[in-house]
Amino acid sequence: MKKIVRPFFVSLLIFFQSCSGQHNESSVQKAFTQKPTGMDSTSNKVDTATFGGGCFWCVEAVYVELKGVASVMPGYSGGARPNPTYEQVCSGGTGHAEVIQVTYDPAVLSFDELLEVFWTVHDPTTLNRQGNDIGTQYRSVIFYHNDDQKQKAEFYKKRLNDSGAYSNPVVTEITASKAFFPAEDYHKNYFANNPNQPYCTFVVQPKVEKFRKVFKDKLK
Repeated sequence: MKKIVRPFFVSLLIFFQSCSGQHNESSVQKAFTQKPTGMDSTSNKVDTATFGGGCFWCVEAVYVELKGVASVMPGYSGGARPNPTYEQVCSGGTGHAEVIQVTYDPAVLSFDELLEVFWTVHDPTTLNRQGNDIGTQYRSVIFYHNDDQKQKAEFYKKRLNDSGAYSNPVVTEITASKAFFPAEDYHKNYFANNPNQPYCTFVVQPKVEKFRKVFKDKLK
């Protein structure tokens, strides 16, 4: 097992305050009651989506539970260095973000629904950080794979900001997909395989429990 360099927070109070995003889930969901028109032209049986929302252990643990998701791969994207290691990405010097790449069935789970989950389970208003995880590698980012995904991401980001769903502006980066590099094997299903690891106990678990309550109708 390689050394895990993820910091453990001494003060959980500071963490939960900083990760609250100063919003409630219903305010985000209201932004998704209006859908963009003239889209959903895909006839693919399988699609791909790539999101960065802080620690990929947290984001992976959420998306693997959604109906219609076939696989979730943690990895790195958005930087210039090929085949970066976890330690290199954590240094903040590669330009990569920790991301997950989701393979899903759009007939069961739409990209709109993936975006709703994305903007609910992390704080998209803090630039280059999630709680005490600080650096460009933890930035909020959507790497779109086609024009449909780009337009939807931009539509809902504007809806969230116009509706005041958050007390601060959404700063999520929306950019074309770039080379994706899968993370080391020990990161895959990290939460499921390491539930008693301190970061998982105090950070990932509360996120997952909150997600399950809000999206219980979308769980496998």
